Amino acid sequence: MIPSTRFKLFFSLVLALALMFPVAGAVQSRSLPDFVPLAEANSPAVVNISTSRTVESRMGRGHPPIELPDGLPQDGPFGDLLRRFFGEEGQGAPRREFDSRSLGSGFIISDDGYVVTNHHVVKDADQIEVRLSDRRTFEAELVGSDPRTDVALLRIDATDLPTLKLGDSEDLKVGEWVLAIGSPFGFDHSVTAGIISAKGRSLPTENYVPFLQTDVAINPGNSGGPLFNLDGEVVGINSQIYSRTGGFMGLSFAIPIEVAMDVVDQLRETGRVSRGWLGVMIQEVTRDLADSFDMDRPMGALVARVLPDSPAEAAGLKSGDVIVGFAGEEVPRSSALPPMVGRFSIGETAEVDILRDGAPKSLSVKIAKLPENDDQARAHTQAPVEPPSAAMEMFGMDVGPVPDDIRERLDLPEGGVLVKDVAQGAAQRSGIRSGDVLLMINSHALESPEQMSQVIEDLPAGRSARVLVQRRQGPIWMPLEVPE
Repeated sequence: MIPSTRFKLFFSLVLALALMFPVAGAVQSRSLPDFVPLAEANSPAVVNISTSRTVESRMGRGHPPIELPDGLPQDGPFGDLLRRFFGEEGQGAPRREFDSRSLGSGFIISDDGYVVTNHHVVKDADQIEVRLSDRRTFEAELVGSDPRTDVALLRIDATDLPTLKLGDSEDLKVGEWVLAIGSPFGFDHSVTAGIISAKGRSLPTENYVPFLQTDVAINPGNSGGPLFNLDGEVVGINSQIYSRTGGFMGLSFAIPIEVAMDVVDQLRETGRVSRGWLGVMIQEVTRDLADSFDMDRPMGALVARVLPDSPAEAAGLKSGDVIVGFAGEEVPRSSALPPMVGRFSIGETAEVDILRDGAPKSLSVKIAKLPENDDQARAHTQAPVEPPSAAMEMFGMDVGPVPDDIRERLDLPEGGVLVKDVAQGAAQRSGIRSGDVLLMINSHALESPEQMSQVIEDLPAGRSARVLVQRRQGPIWMPLEVPE
């Protein structure tokens, strides 16, 4: 009797486990999203965009100009070999024309023919064609285009078109499912899915777009296509991929839809885009720099330079200020500030919260219109090396006065010191290098090598000081460890 009872208990346990796993598997499979209704409902409003432009060249054998891969000099022996093989480019050769074509994606936002895509898809195009899901093809008019956000608005002569519903990328969470529809490599209405892997990404070439980062498979041809949430709402425009080969590598970037639509509304109304301008060059606050400011954590945007005749200069902002708030919003990192300022109304006054020498302060800034041409730093050359200064031995760098030619090229005011040589030591570990011009240490403006010696003598040992360094690319704050 006892063995029979034990057997029944064992059998019941095995049966229960056997029944449990299929049920768990079914529950897990039901938890995965079903993209079929979303793709079926929205594909008709996603379009294929093809562009063409005529390129003129002067080549001996009628070939288009030879473009060498990145890293190979055009005037090197490899380039000479290719030109001799395919034909020399010369004044005596006849001019020839050839067509350059590109493909991309887009989507319809209004039933009377307005189509959104990327600026780089239609850049310099002589002709733009939009092909709908029913295979109708229209020649499109370029209403306007904005390189800074990579958004373009087209118009086709058609009515009663299918449209997409727009959502809000602010509601997205990292890890949330998203879906893309586009024409990678020219394959119309290809659907790929993935998740949001990060928000508010800043890319080196795009300062005014807080990109959505995803792991959705995006390839050449997907550019300009929509990114959907699970409610079938457009939350972004697929714009860029990160790749070493030109193919999908697991990182893709989309323009948040509210950023894109702000641009679209301006293009639709005036054909151009105006955005707010503060007039500062900024950088990230690192952990070491935050320590030099006595900040609890790294945050905000560190002002490296205040541009002349700018709203920031008029309001009293200074190099070394840390902007921690703009118009009532916290600035979590430097990349968040340009989009905030860019979207702000021109001519309106914004409250800017800063930390200056560790103390909070609020300034009122009247936002101006961003100039057409961005301010760029000028190049400089290195002065002749002079005997090392004994006062700089503690940092491992030798400094001297700034020569007039360098001061003129950098458009620098009076003062500053030139780094002539860097040996092993604190300066080298901080990234300071020969040819840098040091403008400030903490809140002290540097006027000469002798005055700099006095400044560093008063620095607390074992702490990080912040140094404003002027380079070819512009000014940058760097942390400098003060030896004990």
